[in-house]
Amino acid sequence: MAVLTEAPAPVRAPATAPRRRVTTPRWWRDAVGAATWASMLVVVALWVAGGGLQAMGTAGGALTSLGRITGLVAADLLLVQVLLMARIPVVERSYGQDELARRHRLVGFWSFSLMLAHLVLIAAGYAVTAGINPFVQFWEMVVDYPGMLLATAGTALIVMVALTSLRRARRKLRYESWHLLHLYAYLGVGLAIPHMLWTGQEFLASPVATAYWWTLWIAAAGSILVWRIGVPLVRSLVHDVRVERVVREGPDVVSVIMSGRGLDRLPMAAGQFMNWRFLSGPGWTRAHPYSLSAAPTDTTLRVTVKDLGDGSHALASVRPGARVLFEGPYGRLHAGVRTRRGVTLVASGIGISPLRALLEDLEQQPGEVTLLYRARSEADLVLRGEIERLAARTGARVYYLVGRRIAGRHSWLPEAAAHLSDEQALLALVPDIAAHDLFVCGATGWMDAVEKAALAAGVPAANIHTERFSW
Repeated sequence: MAVLTEAPAPVRAPATAPRRRVTTPRWWRDAVGAATWASMLVVVALWVAGGGLQAMGTAGGALTSLGRITGLVAADLLLVQVLLMARIPVVERSYGQDELARRHRLVGFWSFSLMLAHLVLIAAGYAVTAGINPFVQFWEMVVDYPGMLLATAGTALIVMVALTSLRRARRKLRYESWHLLHLYAYLGVGLAIPHMLWTGQEFLASPVATAYWWTLWIAAAGSILVWRIGVPLVRSLVHDVRVERVVREGPDVVSVIMSGRGLDRLPMAAGQFMNWRFLSGPGWTRAHPYSLSAAPTDTTLRVTVKDLGDGSHALASVRPGARVLFEGPYGRLHAGVRTRRGVTLVASGIGISPLRALLEDLEQQPGEVTLLYRARSEADLVLRGEIERLAARTGARVYYLVGRRIAGRHSWLPEAAAHLSDEQALLALVPDIAAHDLFVCGATGWMDAVEKAALAAGVPAANIHTERFSW
């Protein structure tokens, strides 16, 4: 099979006007980053003001004081973790879910490591001061200190979440199982709070410290209640989104067309995704992230989903009329992040969903937009008819890259292109790729190969926009 199949030559037609734009001021990202670092500086300053440095005059005092600062920073980072994934609009729109998920894991690693260091250092410091065995001291702390039994239970939950978040563990879990286990982190944080209040002297050492920690806890809890529960519930009720019909796009792919009222008031754009709950049977409580596969209208939304698990499998049997709850929209795979006139869309498999919506929505003149669509076979080219009609209307260039993977090589190309490097193939298809914005969606490893080729071809990292949906 040929490495490339070009779509029928487009018919020149006026470019479609953009429907909606989601824009984010550049300073938002800087402000969020500065606030995160400032929170840790405040914690260290409060520790110093509370005598943290002066307490390090003895071995026991030094261990105990270091244990306190590691515990304080761990607590601060734990709440930062919560805020990162609380779906706060200014944070989500500044970073996007891919970047937030990466930072969430990084912050979680440091929080978890510092929490363990806190436990070891505190127990060792108290033991040295009291002249007893550290294990005996640790047991006495757990049994006798106020709130420590709850904190120990919370720590155990956080350890469980940390272990199941390791890449090897995630690969063995279904998304639904992993997501349920991950929710226990919130319970772990809640169980740790009494210990912080009853035995953590730095939390109550001064009115400033007390005000700071209460503000941070309230902000974290309030953000979850507002942005993860309140706003999605209100929007779902107000817009009354319901399933209109389900369309079979292929043997294992379906499109769900939904209708609602006043959808033009939602701050969403083509290419973004939402977390959906279809109230049509068992499992409706678990949300699933699906991208819009068509530009949203004032009355309709559409997602196109491949059967990859319990949630996506059940979509084929969703009944028309079923109510839909949704969170979002989320993600930075939309026209609002565009910086160049030239745009290249690169999709693999069901990753075509958001890029098909972008192809429809992008403001463009003929030849300004190129779509590269990778699939295992011609039968796997989902939404091909729609794509070719859009290309004919807008003047976009479309290339299909069809065939099996290149054996023994980590590449984004099909087998028939094995004679080309990834970079050479990209430049052959889009010679001016360095002057384009690049939007990529597909399997994580495949996207990594595309991104590596694009960087080698001269595309600035800031102009590469991705959506991985990894967990």
